Amino acid sequence: MRKIVLTFGLIAGAVLSAMMLLTLPFQDKIGFENGAIIGYTTMVLAFLMVFFGVKSYRDTVGGGRVTFGRALSVGLLITAIATVCYVTTWELIYYKLAPDFGDKYAAYAVEKAKTSGATDAQIAAQTKQMTEFKEMYKNPLVNIAYTLLEPLPVGILFALVTAVALSRKRRVDRVLDT
Repeated sequence: MRKIVLTFGLIAGAVLSAMMLLTLPFQDKIGFENGAIIGYTTMVLAFLMVFFGVKSYRDTVGGGRVTFGRALSVGLLITAIATVCYVTTWELIYYKLAPDFGDKYAAYAVEKAKTSGATDAQIAAQTKQMTEFKEMYKNPLVNIAYTLLEPLPVGILFALVTAVALSRKRRVDRVLDT
């Protein structure tokens, strides 16, 4: 199980990390909204490795069968490895390669509020919120926690769906055997 989890987790993590690093030079051209679309699309593609990893486990280790619990645990372990890769890459980017990210994102958020017709009070509140966020985000533990919240829900969803889809064969076999 360890080899399968590591292999598929590292493949997913490499996809997530590579896309972040490849899009970094084009950050200003891509923009924050398109960056989110690219990021979450990449997460979906990377977390397909959860399905393939659990399927590989089922076919090679489980002899063609896997329980929901085992499929979920394999999927969650693959997700955990990929997420650690994602967070590690983001920490490198945030603290070493793009230390001005917080300032750029804050400016974007305030500008977005202005162009959406926000009142002066709302713009002031958004500016204050972004200033507080930038300060809070400088703490590596807070930074890590927020960064974990980006890919983790996607990976957990993939692990759940995969566990349901691939453990279904076992339930069907049990019904047919009786």
